[in-house]
Parts: sequence; C-alpha cells; structure tokens
Amino acid sequence: MKRLIVFLLLTISFFVLAGGSFAQYGEYGEPEPSLSIIVDKLVGKPVSDKGGSTDADYVDNLSPSDPRFAPGQIVFFKIKVKNTSDEKLKDVTVRDFLPDFVELVEAPGEFNSDERSITISAGDLEVDEEKVYFLTMRVLPQEQLPEDSGLFCPVNTVETFNGGVSDEDTAQFCVEKEVLGVSEVPSAGPELGVILLSGQLTALGLGFLLKRKASTSK
Repeated sequence: MKRLIVFLLLTISFFVLAGGSFAQYGEYGEPEPSLSIIVDKLVGKPVSDKGGSTDADYVDNLSPSDPRFAPGQIVFFKIKVKNTSDEKLKDVTVRDFLPDFVELVEAPGEFNSDERSITISAGDLEVDEEKVYFLTMRVLPQEQLPEDSGLFCPVNTVETFNGGVSDEDTAQFCVEKEVLGVSEVPSAGPELGVILLSGQLTALGLGFLLKRKASTSK
C-alpha cells in the first residue's frame, strides 16, 4: 500500500514538472518566442528654418528652461522603432498623433486630418532591426495660439504595434509667444555719444553767450 502511494506521488510530481516544462518550451520542447518592440520619440532643439531635420540636435524632451520655439517656427521630430524580440516581427505599424498648436509640413505615411494622426507602415522588422522616420511640423502663427498663456508645452505622442506587441512614447517641447507692443531700448552706441556731445556743446555755447551779454550790460 505504501509503495502504491509513493508511486502515485511520484507520478503526480512528474506530470506537474512536465506541464511546467511544456508551458515554458512549447508543445515540441522548443522555447516560447519572446516578443517585444520599442519606439522612441525625439524632438529637435530649435534651429533656423534653413536647417534640415538631420541638422537638429534631438532630445527626449524640452522643458521650459530649454530653448523654446516661436510662432511659425519649424519643429523637427525623429521616431525610432526597434524590434527587441528574438524573432522577426511582421506588419509593424507606427502611428503619430500631432500635438496641439502645430500643423504638419512633411512626414512619411498617411495623414488623417480628422484624427490629426500620421500612420506609417513600417513593414517587417528583423531581430534587432531599427527603422528611423523624420517628421516636420510648424508652430501656428501668433494669432492662433492661446491668448491666456505666453508659454506652453505641447506633448507629441507616438505608438507602434503589430498583432502581438505594442509600445508608445512621448516628446515634449515648449512654445513662447512674442510679446507685442514692447520697443527695444537703444544701446549707448556711437550715435548716442554724438547726440550727447552735441547737446553739451550747445549748452556750453549758450552759457558763454549769456555771460558775454551780462558783461556788456555792465
């Protein structure tokens, strides 16, 4: 009887261990594939409109203490999507959502004006393969920006996915409106020095003339 109980316990233990092994390695003893993907959204620091997207210095985010964009200025974005799985990923899609207060200038893929989204078909990604995309946007003119805020920081969101994996990321940048009605204080350059010298000479001549008249009257 004891032998039967021990046999049954050993049999149950075997099937429990075997079940865990099958769950880890699959039906035919091979490891289950590990699927993962990473998308990274970057924003370029403000550059002149003459500069291109490849000239920008890209960072994850720009805070209010970093360089700010002005109304009408170009904003460059970079999207990096990488297959971090141990097998090929098929039919990968990248979708970028435009932030508020910008308009699209140039981007790969299809633009949906209702959703303000850009859909890019990244296709298949081999193991460790990375694809890079550049987007160009422009800050709206001054009159189309919020009236109650002189400085604000929109956030751009991107997501990537296929049938089995997904990921998303964001990039922040800041816009500072122009302050209207403020004139620049002139600097004390050569022109101002000439004006001051002329004024001093005029005052000196006038004082000499008054003194001479006073002497004559005596």
